[in-house]
Amino acid sequence: MNRIAYIGTYVPQKCGIATYTHHLRQSVNGARGWKGQDEVYAVKPAFSLLGDTDPMIHEVEKEDRKAYRKLAERLNRSDVSVVSLQHEFGIFGGEAGEYVLDLVDHLDKPLAVTFHTVFEHPEEPYLSIQKRIAQRSDLILVMNRLAAGYLHRSMGVPMDKIRCVPHGTPEPAAGLRERTRQSMGWDGRKVMMSFGLLSRGKGFELILRALPDVVRKVPNALYAIVGQTHPEVRKWEGEAYRQGLELLARELGVDSHVVMIDRFVEENELAGLLSAADLYVTPYPGMQQITSGTLAYAVGLGRPVLTTPYAYAKDLLGDYPELLIPFDDTQGWSEQMGAILSEEETAKRWEREMGRIGADMHWSKVGQLHLELFNGLAASVPEIMKAN
Repeated sequence: MNRIAYIGTYVPQKCGIATYTHHLRQSVNGARGWKGQDEVYAVKPAFSLLGDTDPMIHEVEKEDRKAYRKLAERLNRSDVSVVSLQHEFGIFGGEAGEYVLDLVDHLDKPLAVTFHTVFEHPEEPYLSIQKRIAQRSDLILVMNRLAAGYLHRSMGVPMDKIRCVPHGTPEPAAGLRERTRQSMGWDGRKVMMSFGLLSRGKGFELILRALPDVVRKVPNALYAIVGQTHPEVRKWEGEAYRQGLELLARELGVDSHVVMIDRFVEENELAGLLSAADLYVTPYPGMQQITSGTLAYAVGLGRPVLTTPYAYAKDLLGDYPELLIPFDDTQGWSEQMGAILSEEETAKRWEREMGRIGADMHWSKVGQLHLELFNGLAASVPEIMKAN
């Protein structure tokens, strides 16, 4: 294998898939045994995000349907050995990202697709689109073992076509926790943290309702809610949700125990904030979420976590049911948060357990695994071409 083509959103676009594609590319380039080259086809809005800084990064306009078939034809003429497609319905043009079908239907190269969203019971148009992508792909990567079963049952995808890979994460850095706590003014505080674009589907109000009981047990507790309001939410209701959270904190008498960091946080800063936190919480009410990059990052950085039992959390933390708390169990949340924040030995235990799980999620290992999978796919080119 001498060349890989990555397709998805890409930095500097402020998008989780863009960040993931960037780190996947970096980690494969740093993997043992890789001496080839790569290129990126960055799906973008109508305006340019990338500039001309890297000749190996090319732009594909999201809503230009003809561009998808042209890209397939360009790749077919190239010496690319494997195409790595990062799939999320919203990043491609057309209804539910249907324009990507013009790419996969006309592509002759070996295709590895990473599905970032998989539904247990997919509905149209998502079912038909994802099924066609799955049928055309030669290798499917998911970050959750449950997702493999969903694809097999709902779309008939053969299990031997699917591989489960960890969501890549940064590695703990010496001194980062102490430096970040000092710069944020968190010395002397027991910090819980949530991160993400604010919307009513995040469930942050659950933590606020549990916070009074936590504060009675841990007077120096602080809940940090990190992230901007989701752009689509802001279009429809402005900052109403954020203001509602602030009002709820005042009504509960815990506003001095809540800080809202209202800005887009770049990845290096996010790693510092996660490292600085004593506990990371994802209180999401929706149980179908198949991946969570920030929960993965927290575990990869060895931080204690508590979460509702959505699909990704159950797969990642299923051996530790005490970390999986139902959304409607406010008392359970307050008790577990209070225990981790107040009992040093409990906190140390969970740091050790998360560090053990997270060790296999670091980008260095995830990049090596992807390289091995891509090499295997490239080596099977004659069989793939015959099947297609």
